[in-house]
Amino acid sequence: MKDKHQLDDCVALIGWTFRFALAVLVTGAVSPASCQQNDVITGSQLRNRLKHLLLDSRVVAETSNARLVLGSVTKDAHNPLFRADKPWENALNNLYPNVAYDENERCFKLWYKCVLADSNVIEKMMPPRTINNVGWFLCYATSKDGIVWEKPELGLHGFDGTTKNNAVARDVANVGVCRDPHDPDPARRYKMIYDIGVRLPDNMRVRFSADGIHWSEPVKPDGLGTAGDTHSNMFWDDWLGRHVLITRLYIGERLVSRAESADFLKWSKPALVLRSTPAESKARQTYCMPAFPYANGYLGFVMMYNLGSDKTVDCELVWSPDSVMWQRVSPGTPFIPRGAKESYDGGCIYAQAGPPIIKDGRLWIYYGGSREVHRGWKRHCLPCLARLRVDGFAGYEPQEPGRPATILTPLMRCASDELRVSADVRGGSVRVEVVGESGHTLADCEPITANVTNGVVRWKNGKSLAALRGKTVRLKFELNSATLYAFTGMELAAASK
Repeated sequence: MKDKHQLDDCVALIGWTFRFALAVLVTGAVSPASCQQNDVITGSQLRNRLKHLLLDSRVVAETSNARLVLGSVTKDAHNPLFRADKPWENALNNLYPNVAYDENERCFKLWYKCVLADSNVIEKMMPPRTINNVGWFLCYATSKDGIVWEKPELGLHGFDGTTKNNAVARDVANVGVCRDPHDPDPARRYKMIYDIGVRLPDNMRVRFSADGIHWSEPVKPDGLGTAGDTHSNMFWDDWLGRHVLITRLYIGERLVSRAESADFLKWSKPALVLRSTPAESKARQTYCMPAFPYANGYLGFVMMYNLGSDKTVDCELVWSPDSVMWQRVSPGTPFIPRGAKESYDGGCIYAQAGPPIIKDGRLWIYYGGSREVHRGWKRHCLPCLARLRVDGFAGYEPQEPGRPATILTPLMRCASDELRVSADVRGGSVRVEVVGESGHTLADCEPITANVTNGVVRWKNGKSLAALRGKTVRLKFELNSATLYAFTGMELAAASK
């Protein structure tokens, strides 16, 4: 329904394709025609070995009068995009939104967590079966434009004597869903990983789907042990040739862990990759961390749980060169800020799993926002949207106004005929020097004086990087009343060997 204000082993897999086909014949497939949308950019399209975010410390050797600042998101005026307006949506607890854009169907898709917390609601599940005295649905919604969402009646799981609801799975606790275009088996196009809601050995499960709606029976993966108890999330890393899973370890405190797998069934042992600092661990702990590849590295949103009487949850930005070593970009400063107390997202923020989507020239980042704090089962977290300028996660700008900032890179190899930058300019300029190269000085550079996301750097007499291609050099950026987010066309020297 549209609402403008809301929006177990391998044997089990054999024959599932037949069951799926039968289900489609019986229930009917979702029509791609119902999800038309303008072109968007997401997934592997966001990767580029020659593109470097300035928050990546590998590309910053020295700075002068420069500071790294977080980018600023803008929250959509329609937030929350939809409400918990169905009888089974008893508590959209933490929401744990999983968002994908399907390029074939040209459709936004959302899978979200629904907890049945009240006994009179739990008993309406058919047949009744619960975990930890609560019921669980994984619900599904679609959107043509990413703003107005529909909750289709899928006919898959019973509630209160009918299957007219949008549940795609039940008895699943904290679920990660991803769309995996690389998998040659269309029956595994969508992948799900989740914990069963109890902290026991081998509590994780995986499932597969051709359409994100009709799912295989649960399979117990090897190697993960006791994990989950949070929003587990994963992505296919085409550079690594592995699936990467980000989930939780709990050793006296909440920790972020990572595992990898070639087939999504046999996993490496989860290893610790991020935790709160010793000084803050009794007051703030890492909670969940959706992550994704971007440019020549990896980004993530780590939720930080404020303990004690506060019990709010903040969203911070993290980055990694390899998806193993993670750093918080600005510890203690939210990337998607909570709203005012008692506002729709004043209590907790839970960022989406799945890469951001570039649409209409902006990065779209979905999140769950809750008025209530992290306490008890019965609370709603509703889907929201924040937008960010492309590449604008964090950038360097002058620390002292009126004086230029300079950023010097380490040695890098010229790997393109053109150098491009992504920057915001506020009445000033961005200039670039190729250190030690005649004709490529700051004085020779034609200043960039407007906001750009892929602006070409030029020097006098039509000079570019073409004559320097293959050469190892340093770049010096000069920023006057400007913020530099990224540059493209260079390769890390270590990577070029």
